Amino acid sequence: MRITDLLDERSINLNGAPHSKKEALDQMVELMVQSGKINDKEAYRRLVYAREEESTTGVGEGIAIPHGKGDAVDRPGLAAMVVPEGVDFESLDGEPVSLIFLIAAPNTKDNIHLDVLSKLSVLMMDEKFAEALRHAGSAEEFLKIIDDADTKENKADAVTEVKEEGQKKILGVTSCPTGIAHTYMAAEAIEKAAKAKNCFVKVETRGSGGAKNVLTQAEIDEADCIIVAADAQVPMERFNGKRLIEVPVSEGISKAGALVEKALSGDIPIYKATGKDGSTSVSSAKSGSIGHQVYTQLMNGVSHMLPFVVGGGILIALSFLIDGLSIDINSLSAEARANFGTITPVAKLFKGIGGTAFAFMFPVLAGFIAMAIGDRPALALGFVGGMMASQGKSGFLGALVVGFAAGYLVLALRKLCEKLPQAIEKIAPVLIYPVLGILGIGLLMNFVVEPIMGGINTALNNGLTGMGGSSKLVLGALLGAMMAVDMGGPFNKAAYVFGTASIASGNYDVMAAVMVGGMTPPCAIALATLLFKNKFNKEERENGPMNFIMGLAFITEGAIPYAASDPLHVLPACLIGSGVAGALSMLFKCTLMAPHGGIFVVPVVGNALMYLVALVVGTVVSAVLLGVFKKKIAE
Repeated sequence: MRITDLLDERSINLNGAPHSKKEALDQMVELMVQSGKINDKEAYRRLVYAREEESTTGVGEGIAIPHGKGDAVDRPGLAAMVVPEGVDFESLDGEPVSLIFLIAAPNTKDNIHLDVLSKLSVLMMDEKFAEALRHAGSAEEFLKIIDDADTKENKADAVTEVKEEGQKKILGVTSCPTGIAHTYMAAEAIEKAAKAKNCFVKVETRGSGGAKNVLTQAEIDEADCIIVAADAQVPMERFNGKRLIEVPVSEGISKAGALVEKALSGDIPIYKATGKDGSTSVSSAKSGSIGHQVYTQLMNGVSHMLPFVVGGGILIALSFLIDGLSIDINSLSAEARANFGTITPVAKLFKGIGGTAFAFMFPVLAGFIAMAIGDRPALALGFVGGMMASQGKSGFLGALVVGFAAGYLVLALRKLCEKLPQAIEKIAPVLIYPVLGILGIGLLMNFVVEPIMGGINTALNNGLTGMGGSSKLVLGALLGAMMAVDMGGPFNKAAYVFGTASIASGNYDVMAAVMVGGMTPPCAIALATLLFKNKFNKEERENGPMNFIMGLAFITEGAIPYAASDPLHVLPACLIGSGVAGALSMLFKCTLMAPHGGIFVVPVVGNALMYLVALVVGTVVSAVLLGVFKKKIAE
């Protein structure tokens, strides 16, 4: 089967003019439908969008290859569109896309069409080929350019490469979650980069059609270096003892030259296989550096925590809104104001459900950080440690610490169990790991993490109390910054407790500075995801605007996933903006008699207009700093 067997003239548009990525995808789906290969247009559209949510199919160099596989497709097919003016497709390199191929794959065991689609992906790596397609004058010419290149590629494939004496030998493995386009494009990029350095090269592709061009053990034994560019599970035991580089599949496409240079340098660590199944799940992949490994482990916890933060946070925000619309807050006693968000029955219901979701936040964070390090046995340890952190004084920071501790504790137990008799070693995952692991985590939390965080909280409270009579401006800046520094952790809690205690003593300006400082980080995150889209990944951009709701409801935790994924850049920006907001609140002599509620308790804020000004200024400061501090990302 050839590429042109899948591409119908009716599904080619040489003058596309979509104004957005959504329009481009919708127009491509319409083109595909015209070929008669789709039995359910909307179902196929959902497949295409679902794939795009996993990661962008804008592979760079002005090219995008979206795809959808499922029962909505009767026969494999292609649709193509040239966009002369280009369209923003959230590509890996951030550049507009001018050439789009849409793939339709039926949900069948027969994957012959995937070989053809892999050819297309490989051909697209040739700049001259892609440029010729962009300037085709007709659909017939477009098809001829593809057919000629396909014929040339087939002839090239017929030539078997033989390793020459003295040549360096580089092997590769590429794989992406769907295994259609990125897999083969990364393979082609690595092959071209290696051949340019006069290296013998062979790349195994692990796509939807299974593993192709599989590496033999003899080839692996002779290899000088192995490059694994994958975002999906790859069997790794076979590479034990070899020099190996692990990166995301996107780097296999965009940084193939640099990867080959690194492989030839010889300065590559020796891979040591771990685990019994001999495989690794390279969800975000590791670059080999300790810092990047910690980052990917952290991201595993953050991505699983996010739904609990968003779902629970919005429900809690709704509870404040319901109470704010249902009652006159000025008529409430100080004790009643402390229960704001649970006064009316409906608000209490929403607050209870949202609070339950929030209760899972720290256990899930710690559990999935631990799992990324120690695999499934570490999950239970992380959950237990995270729950203890949420119930104690350590909070967010405690969950982070115990997540990593749980993962490495399981690795240590696994190492110890390797020395046990085989009969005992087999029961380790169901008996030794959970019993000794949970006991160890419990002792660590009780005797190390919680006492340290408790001490920090006590010291902070004592310091704040002594500072109350000094500079109000400095106090406001400090309280605002503390609300942002760990977002629900010990510093945040210390500032909040100090604010609520100040209400009881009649000092309402302190609580105002505390709350505006806590509202600023989520609002700043939301604004930054709209202003600086290239600094956030797709999931962060989609969830960003929801932080406006959480921020305005004084739910600082909405910013936690963003801070946890990039603490070195996000935390300083949020800390400065919150400090500015807190200082301005004090400067404007704003007061607050309610200990919670955010924007919904504005009726009881003294000097409410200037209070909103303080919030806006702090939000803008943090958002701008996020745009400056954070680096551009390649999805």
